[in-house]
Amino acid sequence: MPITTPLTQLLGIKHPILLAPMDTIAGSRLTRAVSEAGGFGILGGGYGDQERLEAETRQLSGFASFGIGFITWSLARQPRLLDIALDANPQAIMLSFGDPAQFAARIRTCGARLICQVQSEDMAKQALDAGADILIAQGTEAGGHGASRTTVDIVPAIVDLTAGRVPVVAAGGIADGRGLAAMMMLGASGVLIGTRFYASVEANGAEEAKQRIRDADPNDTVRGVIVDWSRSLFWPAPFTARTLVNDHIRRWTGREVELMQRAAEVTVEYAAARAAGNFEVAAVFAGEAVGLINDIPSAAEIVERIATEAEQLLTGRRNSSASA
Repeated sequence: MPITTPLTQLLGIKHPILLAPMDTIAGSRLTRAVSEAGGFGILGGGYGDQERLEAETRQLSGFASFGIGFITWSLARQPRLLDIALDANPQAIMLSFGDPAQFAARIRTCGARLICQVQSEDMAKQALDAGADILIAQGTEAGGHGASRTTVDIVPAIVDLTAGRVPVVAAGGIADGRGLAAMMMLGASGVLIGTRFYASVEANGAEEAKQRIRDADPNDTVRGVIVDWSRSLFWPAPFTARTLVNDHIRRWTGREVELMQRAAEVTVEYAAARAAGNFEVAAVFAGEAVGLINDIPSAAEIVERIATEAEQLLTGRRNSSASA
């Protein structure tokens, strides 16, 4: 039987599995695929490319079950993007990395659910005060930007804080049914997954990037500021970025001050490498779950695998408890 939780009931979905809104990687094709498989796809709003957002939302026109995610501090610089997103009639808007209060009323007025990703109790309280319908408790194992608390620590802390007022979704280091089952044992109503869906057929990423995720060792990721500073992006504290280790990371590790001093030069080099698809310089954003990823299947297959494995594990636990 499918796993039913407050999250699945609130969003009207079959499986408690959400797609992380990974910048340009979570495009309309991947968003649709995850939702059609019974999860909940969330389109990546990225840093605010209006033309791209308009094109991607057009591809979701008339599609009922999807969300759109934004970097909150970046959206604050281009608030008109929220209007474009809401015009697409998403079921939810996800905000991460900043105070959601300035956008919450507009989102609620349009009838969309507000999903807020948090990395601490203070951030969770801020999101609840803004009227969040769902909280994503993100651990440092996650790919892309995050903070320092581990998933196994932050999830039960946020579950206890909310005391059942809103569903809590776990994020960071989850790539299979064991992760979903474990997070549910910690009180989560579901999971938000990025890296596992990056290595899927429908993800927008380059094939080499997907292959690097597939082939990566569990120790092949690192969290830091090198990639952001190499793009002249200066994120607010306490957020840093987790990526696969490559030659560029190795070159500048321990030389971050010099990197800042040579930022103009390095930014040009980095942009050229990114345009050329040179992933020994350009970053592949991926989390610590890379060690659990060994193939590049369809998004539907990923959803089905995770849901089935978790259902079997949780059913087995219930059966064992009943027998005892």
